[in-house]
Amino acid sequence: MDQEEKKPPQETGGGQMPAWQVDELPAPPPVNFRNIRRMVGPGAILLAASIGGGEWLVGPTAVVQYGTSILGIVTIAIVLQVIFNLEGIRYTLYTGEPIYGGFLRLWPGPRLWAPVYVFLAFVQLAWPALAAAAAVTLIAGFTGRLPTDADASTMHWVGSILLLLVVALLSLGGTIERMLELVSMTMLVMVILFLLVVNIFFIPWETWVRTFRGFFQLSGFSGDMDWLLMGTLAATAASGGMGNLTITNWMRDKDYGMGARTGAIPSAIGGRKVEVSHFGKIFKVTPASLERWKAWWRYVHIDQIWLWGVGAFVGMYLNVNLAAGVIPQGTELKGMAVGIYQAQYLADKLWSGFWILTLVNGFWIVFSTQLGNTDVLVRTVTDVLWMGNKRVRDWRGGKIQAIYYSILTVYTVLAMFAIRVGNPLEQFKILANVAGFILVIGGIQIFLVNRKFLPRQLQAPWWQQAGLLGCVLFYALFFARVVYSVIFE
Repeated sequence: MDQEEKKPPQETGGGQMPAWQVDELPAPPPVNFRNIRRMVGPGAILLAASIGGGEWLVGPTAVVQYGTSILGIVTIAIVLQVIFNLEGIRYTLYTGEPIYGGFLRLWPGPRLWAPVYVFLAFVQLAWPALAAAAAVTLIAGFTGRLPTDADASTMHWVGSILLLLVVALLSLGGTIERMLELVSMTMLVMVILFLLVVNIFFIPWETWVRTFRGFFQLSGFSGDMDWLLMGTLAATAASGGMGNLTITNWMRDKDYGMGARTGAIPSAIGGRKVEVSHFGKIFKVTPASLERWKAWWRYVHIDQIWLWGVGAFVGMYLNVNLAAGVIPQGTELKGMAVGIYQAQYLADKLWSGFWILTLVNGFWIVFSTQLGNTDVLVRTVTDVLWMGNKRVRDWRGGKIQAIYYSILTVYTVLAMFAIRVGNPLEQFKILANVAGFILVIGGIQIFLVNRKFLPRQLQAPWWQQAGLLGCVLFYALFFARVVYSVIFE
């Protein structure tokens, strides 16, 4: 760290890092349909990055094994994660920094928290489980059958090609956030339309009602359950872990609040020329700035509650309703068999064309999630190092773009080897339960950051702060139960 960064907190006014500059809070555009279309987007990226795990894979697997009465976990998880996201975004609107900037400002500073979050990001997201899942789906579509162990080598090569395709997509679009937004919106429209059509025309009304009621039940639990699977469901029912934290990075890049004063990470090809500030900027609290602050929250609520929160519920509902309607209760599903089983059933019972249509839908779901997860991993490491280490900021001429793509290259090479280890579902269980642990640590730190650095007028009402602590408790209990089951059962 340089000498400025070594100043004690009382001299900098910004915790364990340099003070923020003071600037004016930009005014958001008036809230109308046209501007809503232009301003929402981070929620779509997060939804696309989560729908392939919890909604497509874990939710249906859990419901087929244990019934719909366990789905109250999903409802609680979505509500708590919405609160978690809103509290992280609160810091970003005020400072223009992703929430990681707030974490680095907490004692003892970036020398501890930077390596901690780099480590957690790799532990959760370095497993290319969903690239493998997308490869399995493609192979099934071409061969007309469920892949076997004999197809392992083919799956590894196809998965590696998909990892390279992720790199290509993250290299286009002006800003990386913009490219992710376009891909995510396209994928979500295709997936939701397909699921709606299939559910409406082929799933009995009784199943719809039973599944919906399940989201408001918490029964059917027993000591001999697969608690690793239950922990995975709790963490990925909405997003889980690093994705919930990285929503703040996308908000910055979308120019929300003071993010408009700090810049965005440009893409490698066609990227706009923009400087990303090392540290954020804050605004003075005045009657005028408070009015703008409230106006920004209208867009945040549309993006996070109505797009992401409701979208996560609808995505889970349609996926588990389809599984409950076509897969016999108690069927043991291994690997990534959920989507392929659904495709086979619909093709055999209804129309042969559903084999390809269902697998195409499944491919888009899991591939878009791999795309989003890759950006979450690389973006997290990039921003943490960018803010927390002066030598990294000075590397390659001080271009954050160079840091991002260097990390992306290293990850992609490692992922091509990791894709050959284990099966996708087991990899995903590891990923998701680490995500639950991250929600515990991150929730505590968000609470401390907002209480310490935000003016009282900008802090959340008491019930929302209590909801954040409730999120911490919920995932702490699940994580403890999973650890107990792994060690003692």
